[in-house]
Amino acid sequence: MGKITVKSLLEILFVSFRLGLTSFGGPVAHLGYFHEEYVRKRKWLDEKGYADLVALCQFLPGPASSQVGIGIGVIRGGIAGGILAFLGFTLPSVIVLILFALFLQGYEVVETDAIHGLKIVAVAVVAHAILGMSQKLTPDIQRKALALFALIGTLLWQTALSQVGIIIIAAGVGYYLFKNKDKGSGVMTHVPISRIFAYTCIVLFFGLLIFLPILAKITAFEWLYMFDSFYRAGALVFGGGHVVLPLLEREFVPTGYISKEVFLAGYGAAQAVPGPLFTFAAFVGGTMKGWFGGLLATFAIFLPAFLLIFGTLPFWNALRNHPKINGAFSGVNAAVVGILIASFYGPIWTSSILSSTDFALAAFLFNMLAFWKTPPWIVVLTGAFGGFLISII
Repeated sequence: MGKITVKSLLEILFVSFRLGLTSFGGPVAHLGYFHEEYVRKRKWLDEKGYADLVALCQFLPGPASSQVGIGIGVIRGGIAGGILAFLGFTLPSVIVLILFALFLQGYEVVETDAIHGLKIVAVAVVAHAILGMSQKLTPDIQRKALALFALIGTLLWQTALSQVGIIIIAAGVGYYLFKNKDKGSGVMTHVPISRIFAYTCIVLFFGLLIFLPILAKITAFEWLYMFDSFYRAGALVFGGGHVVLPLLEREFVPTGYISKEVFLAGYGAAQAVPGPLFTFAAFVGGTMKGWFGGLLATFAIFLPAFLLIFGTLPFWNALRNHPKINGAFSGVNAAVVGILIASFYGPIWTSSILSSTDFALAAFLFNMLAFWKTPPWIVVLTGAFGGFLISII
């Protein structure tokens, strides 16, 4: 990597913005788009470096595909490059979802048949994600068992800390069980971030995680409570946007900030836009507090991703060549599959599939995604129209 210039930074913004407009299909699809654009076409990163960066981001909590994009931006253009890569990839979907939230507020179309169809779209999309991720992340009996453990644990132990505990256990099991499966390649990648800055980011990550809930409770300030809720969602969720759904649902639906119908309608609509699924937070924040609420929710839920990427990339070369750390990555990836299946059951399935006709539509939409390779935006429109047809059958 040569000298960072204004031209290279503008290139990062332009390329990531184009990806932000066209990257449909969720985190697994985003990684494919990134590989094609950043590795094969532009060669900003080699194959091994990209695979190791993906593994690191799978291990970290937060939106894995967004963290990969930020990481590539950092490697290419330093801290400014990471921020620009994020903004380009994220802003298109943030703007659309905030507008959708304001539309729902203004016209009160919560109970429409099309919205029910969008909720069924979420069923098909998550089922498709589970199928793809399970094939790659649980290739043997040991990792399938870890996924089953994570599934059962998540369903039976439904607390804010359940996913953290399950991930830690899975990492420990993988650390010992798979420690000799990948010895590392010895490849080194230049990361233009100082270790002092990295340590500062790690301290800030844990400091906010510990003290924000305390401050929110002491002050009872609504905006601080909102910021804390989204920050914890971004800091404690493994597996990407699909898994953040139950955590945000527990934070805002029981407290009355947003109804379950609006919540799931927004999640279904989030499938229709390109970019990261974590931008669903923009919809939730926009529903609660308008434009500023949407932007604040977006900043809060992605802040942990920035702090963790900035905090770990300078140590990445040592981590990626450590066989036991690679084993921990394998264990975490398997647990992610189980957590994803648990979130698929509740609230996605239980709140969307209310009849055999709903299931038939979900099966049809799944077939469009998995076998016909239909573009996701067409699947979303089909689901909305299918919801209307169900009402007149």
